[in-house]
Amino acid sequence: MEQYGTILYIVALFGLLYFLMIRPQQQRQKKHQDLIKGLKVNDKVVTAGGIYGTVVKTKEDTLILRVADNVRVEILKTAIGQVRESSGEEEEKKE
Repeated sequence: MEQYGTILYIVALFGLLYFLMIRPQQQRQKKHQDLIKGLKVNDKVVTAGGIYGTVVKTKEDTLILRVADNVRVEILKTAIGQVRESSGEEEEKKE
């Protein structure tokens, strides 16, 4: 009888661990993948290292960012931390 209690305890502990740690991480990872797939030219982004830039060109695994006038940097798509407003949205707000 005591064996069933131990097994039930282990199953409950794994279930709690799944819903508190594993599932939220999977959801964040899926959200980040969707963010990367939705990148397009003229999107303003921030890299994981904190570099602000504008997407100039997208390739299969990398992006070319314009970080200043005549300065372009090629980075991995996975290094994108967040997407800010694209310049098209800013122009619409100004009008």
